[in-house]
Amino acid sequence: MDLVLATAAAQSSGGFDLLGTILWPLKWLVELVLVSWHSLLTLVGFASDSGAAWVLSIVGLVIVVRGALIPLFVKQIKSQRKMMEIAPELRKVQEKYRGKKDQLSREAMSRETMALYKKHGTNPVSGCLPLLVQMPIFFSLFSVLNDVAKHANLSTGGVGLLNAELTAEFYNAKLFGVASLHETLMGAWGQPDGTLTVIILLVLVVLMIASQFFTQLQIISKNLSPEAKTGQAYQMQRIMLYILPLGFIFSGVFFPLGVVMYWFVSNLWTMVQQFLVIRNLPTPGSEAAKAREERLARKGKALDSNGKIISLEKYQAEQARLLEEAERKRAEAPKRQQPVGKQRAKKQAPKQQGSKQQPGKQPAKQTPPPKNESGDQSPATPSA
Repeated sequence: MDLVLATAAAQSSGGFDLLGTILWPLKWLVELVLVSWHSLLTLVGFASDSGAAWVLSIVGLVIVVRGALIPLFVKQIKSQRKMMEIAPELRKVQEKYRGKKDQLSREAMSRETMALYKKHGTNPVSGCLPLLVQMPIFFSLFSVLNDVAKHANLSTGGVGLLNAELTAEFYNAKLFGVASLHETLMGAWGQPDGTLTVIILLVLVVLMIASQFFTQLQIISKNLSPEAKTGQAYQMQRIMLYILPLGFIFSGVFFPLGVVMYWFVSNLWTMVQQFLVIRNLPTPGSEAAKAREERLARKGKALDSNGKIISLEKYQAEQARLLEEAERKRAEAPKRQQPVGKQRAKKQAPKQQGSKQQPGKQPAKQTPPPKNESGDQSPATPSA
């Protein structure tokens, strides 16, 4: 993303602005939101050309964008829960094809994995939807702020409601009276009056890194089940916990101050939103879930089998009912006969034959052969 934005900055300094042309509709919407918030702030007493008015307009843009993304965020949470639920089944599929590198095995593994996703109504991409949707907004805001200097020098406006007059006010607005919102760290570095701008940008970049780190740390330390902490994905998450925030260093070098401000406020929104989700909708089995159960227990409440908060009396009655149903199903289930080896089966065969005879009855007596004249028993002489 940083490379694309840096390329866009080079294109916008001269030549055909490909990114600006593609993002023209989104740039129009960004200008609409910025100008709307700016008009509202000037109505309540802010100076039209003040840095505070335009910074708060950028904060308003964050509120509008992130508020619109709440349904996608809820979908992301549900998708992550389902992915955790099917994690054992996914591991079974992976173990089934472990070590098999042929094309047929890979295709079969892919089919079984996709069938599993379809069965549970989830997809790994769903967890990235909020970020993917926000990326065009970042690009559009970057393009709008990057064009402010060019449009101000030409006495022209943007693509929408940011007309020539507002563009000039935006260009002249300065945060704390020293830092222009269209200025970048690279542009301010080395300028006689750019020291305070560099300091402000560096502080914002550090805060961006800290907020991103804390947000990821909340997930890894509190919102993962014990099973999720044993796989390779957990190790990758721990590595990304320290690597991902470092990307903001590169971003802070090329991004205008207005974009850095947008990203920092957006990170704050994410951090608070993640805190509320972990506190109220934690992952089952995680430390956050145990902490929530303890908080509910202190209030005389608990969670039922559907995740709803109920009184402790209803919870105990539900648990007793579930235990009774489980015991009844166990009693009704047919007993499985344990397999017996050949040698043991041979030893048990005579015992089983003897056990078939009814107790208390003697075997039938055989009739003795007739005696001859001498009194000896002899077999009967066959007739001619």
